[in-house]
Amino acid sequence: MAISERESSIAQARLLADPAELRREVEAAVNSTPGIDVHTHVFPPQFDALFRSGIDELLTYHYLIAETFRSTALAPHEFWQMSRAEQADLVWETLFVENTPMSEATRGIMSILDAFGLDPRSPDLSEARAFFRSQNVDEHLDRVLDLACVSDVVMTNDPLDEDEARIWAAAGVGDSRFHASLRLDGLLNDWPTAAEKLAGQGFRIEPSPGPRTTGEVRRFLDNWIERMKPVYMAVSLPDDFKYPARDTRDDLIREVVLPTAQAHGLALALMVGVRRGVNPALRSAGDGAGRADISALERLCAENPNVRFLATFLSLENQHELCVYARKFANLMPFGCWWFLNNPSLVSAITRERIELLGPSFIYQHSDARVLEQLIYKWRHARAILADSLFETYERLLSSGRAVSRDEIARDVRRLVAGNFSEWAGLNAP
Repeated sequence: MAISERESSIAQARLLADPAELRREVEAAVNSTPGIDVHTHVFPPQFDALFRSGIDELLTYHYLIAETFRSTALAPHEFWQMSRAEQADLVWETLFVENTPMSEATRGIMSILDAFGLDPRSPDLSEARAFFRSQNVDEHLDRVLDLACVSDVVMTNDPLDEDEARIWAAAGVGDSRFHASLRLDGLLNDWPTAAEKLAGQGFRIEPSPGPRTTGEVRRFLDNWIERMKPVYMAVSLPDDFKYPARDTRDDLIREVVLPTAQAHGLALALMVGVRRGVNPALRSAGDGAGRADISALERLCAENPNVRFLATFLSLENQHELCVYARKFANLMPFGCWWFLNNPSLVSAITRERIELLGPSFIYQHSDARVLEQLIYKWRHARAILADSLFETYERLLSSGRAVSRDEIARDVRRLVAGNFSEWAGLNAP
């Protein structure tokens, strides 16, 4: 049906042909659209010791611990003998007083302090500690999510962790903004320990996962899916992960994980490329990264067209391959810039590449936060990069003769920060 000249004029008026106006509209949409943080290690206060908040927790984050050891003569074993407060004091003195906080991890602390009006050049932590001690926990949680512009948070939940299992048995989440993800690392990467724990819970488990054992493991997962109501299952995998492979992990993936994902309609998130404990003296700060063989993901997607896969890789070298495979398999959704890739220069390059190859059909970013307040800096920094990437994309499109509207910008941003994941995982988008 032809539209009138007046209707055409109104439609054209909604298009953004001026670059300055286009930039303003993109930034407004990016900064005001609530995001779903699809992968974190953040918990609500109901999870007791797993809930981490405050300046001491922020400064003893493993990124900052590893960086501290580059600028201090203190031996790792001496550091681990310190109290949490002493460790935080050392990190602050080393990275923020004696050095300029130039890294992304240290700049993140500056962004958090700035968000709360705290002095980023303070010689010590007395002001920051007093501020965090004075906060009402529930009100502070609301404020952090508001400052981060995050509507929903996906946790990392290990059913083999005894402390966490007790919390689930006693009360569960209690906050509808927090969603579970069923983590499978212990099951798939350390079967002997997992088998012992399962046997201790009364499951009939054998050393090698034959038919009876795989049936019992599926029953274990079924029970936890009913209890947690996870939005997906997930596993972090080493850089040498292979599929197919003649090993126990392959048996469990084929006979337990994939059938469970299909039976419950759950996506399976694969986070590939970690090398655990390359420097054990640094404990959680001692993990490394390696390039993975992405053909394992190709075979998983090809053999299981009815299973939805979320995927992120730790190596920069794997990013182009991931985009290419996402073009070939509709059941594959790339998500975020994980761990060592969560740095502005790399996030920027990866995001631009994904837009060029996939359009808006990927999940832009997740925080991987372990401390509540990290949501603020990780999302604020990520939004600035997304605004730059989208503006450049729309500007190039404009140079090709096609302007965009405010509604189109809003739609694209919503898909990238919330909608694509919401649809993939069956959540209601904000």
